[in-house]
Amino acid sequence: MRLRLLRPRDLAIALRDLARRKPREAEDYLDAHQEQWDSLVAADPQDAADILEAIDEEAAAELVAALDHERAAEVIEEMHHEAAADVLEELEPIAAAALIAALPADEAADIIDQLEPDTRAAVLGHLPEDAAGEILDLLAYPADSAGGLMTTEVATLPGGITAGEAIEALRRLHEHLEDLSYVYVVDEGDRLIGVVSFRELVFARPGVALDEVMVSNPVAVRLETDREVVADLIQRYSFFAVPVVGHLGVLVGMVTVDEALEAVQREATEDIAAMVGVGPEETIYTPFARSVRSRLPWTAVNLGTAFLVALVVSQFEATIDRLTVLAAYMPVVASVGGNSGAQSQAVVIREMAVDGIPQVWVRRVLARSALIGLANGLAIGALSGAIAALFTHDARIGAVIAIAALTNLLVANLAGSAIPIVLDRLGQDPALASNIFMTMITDLVGFGGFLGIATLLL
Repeated sequence: MRLRLLRPRDLAIALRDLARRKPREAEDYLDAHQEQWDSLVAADPQDAADILEAIDEEAAAELVAALDHERAAEVIEEMHHEAAADVLEELEPIAAAALIAALPADEAADIIDQLEPDTRAAVLGHLPEDAAGEILDLLAYPADSAGGLMTTEVATLPGGITAGEAIEALRRLHEHLEDLSYVYVVDEGDRLIGVVSFRELVFARPGVALDEVMVSNPVAVRLETDREVVADLIQRYSFFAVPVVGHLGVLVGMVTVDEALEAVQREATEDIAAMVGVGPEETIYTPFARSVRSRLPWTAVNLGTAFLVALVVSQFEATIDRLTVLAAYMPVVASVGGNSGAQSQAVVIREMAVDGIPQVWVRRVLARSALIGLANGLAIGALSGAIAALFTHDARIGAVIAIAALTNLLVANLAGSAIPIVLDRLGQDPALASNIFMTMITDLVGFGGFLGIATLLL
């Protein structure tokens, strides 16, 4: 390989692509060129993280172990939490603890949460008591809450000082904190009383009181606030971060815009997974056994709905025996209905995730879906009926398919919109395996309705 001749950035991209296509070759190359691995990590931890995620966990652990703690922590921080946990599982607990200790507490907690129970206990046992306590405190909050998203590393200043004194204090804080976009002002009891941007402080006269520069009673969220609410506040007010307060308004952390964006992305992907019965937390890094346990119940439900459809179809054996050509056209009607229902379902779930659907709009949403289903049903019904009549030389079969397609498209659009709304009203996740139930309805109407209409008209 001629990778050594590439410039640093090109080398990083080439190694990342090689690791994704031929992980073993990438492992061998990096083992033989440790100096290039060191340079890559120093120049671009993100690409280094991508490479580690693409290769075997044991090989990735060896590459991490060859780095100093600071560099290794930078790479681990850029990895998906599940993948980072897989790498740490391959290290000795004391080595894994050293890397965890070099991470921000919120990142450390997210990775620790993905470790196997025995490894988690061992790693926490090798951490300093205060670091382990901070991580355990963060793990106590649900992952989809402000407490689960927040970082505890925030810049705070006491009230009653001047802008000049505040800037001098921030110079000292800068040695320990990376994010100084917002500076939160607290009273003697650490209760949040104001917020000031670093920009406002820089342009304020040194003798001006901090109380005159800050924004009093800033927007804040509670520890238990849902991630969707947090993300909505950050988007609505164009914040870089939102403070998190606990009991009696004590400032405990902040959720940055990056964390909020990542949370929204996770919410969207979880909804997509839940629609088809996959556990909302499952990823390609999820252990095999956990994935099987997560998927099996909904696969069994899908099997039950399939048998229900088969039972309905079996009631029309005489019709199928008499007109065997119908068997060839049954999937056509079910397929167009399933696709149309999925479209309505996606629109409704997306709206629920972004803004929600007010109660007064439910009827309008359902009526709109019905009208769309009717319009598309008339068009697709006419087209499918004409094609079937042309191929079978029988206008009656064309009419059966046209009516069945119209009916299924109408029902599919209604079902696609109604199922998420019903689940939401029942207090369940609107995306919870809704695709399975929607498919059951469109198959029942597609197969059963088609054969029923054929029995009546043929």
